[in-house]
Amino acid sequence: MVRTQSNLGFKLMAFGYKFRDFFTPRRTILKEVGIGSGYQVLDYGCGPGSYIVPLAELVGKSGKIYAMDVHPLAIRRIQAIASDAQLSNVETICSDCKTGLPGNSIDVVLLYDVLHNLSTTDKILEELHRVLKPDGILSVSDHHMKENEIVSLVTNGGLFILSKKGEYTYAFSVVTGICHH
Repeated sequence: MVRTQSNLGFKLMAFGYKFRDFFTPRRTILKEVGIGSGYQVLDYGCGPGSYIVPLAELVGKSGKIYAMDVHPLAIRRIQAIASDAQLSNVETICSDCKTGLPGNSIDVVLLYDVLHNLSTTDKILEELHRVLKPDGILSVSDHHMKENEIVSLVTNGGLFILSKKGEYTYAFSVVTGICHH
């Protein structure tokens, strides 16, 4: 479960992200992940949609972006971005945990600036593990947390192992052979 912020809080966050994105374009961060054409990507906790347009360029028309957030304003903003940019490969999911996606269907999950705000981290990581392909990547970045906090939180359940530390993100690989109920 994600703690939901007020509409005003969401709008202030979205405004602040415009400055952040100017100084560090989201494309720079996404390049570090290695997303390619045809990838299926889940942007978990997509917020105001800073990653949607650069993601669409990376995955191309053959790829798919699932933008998921618990906040209805986030979903509406993503739908507006997709409509304005004529992106037919963006699908929104309004949920706080369950994605509704098939197991082993996602190449990359982005978990950016949301990990610190999760109240049921274990359940969410189980869901992300379930939807990721065996060779999938969980890409995590959270400026509210220290490196050791991020790594231990993501790896403690035994579902993921740290595979690469980049300048902006941490890449975690799926631990295979774990059943989901």
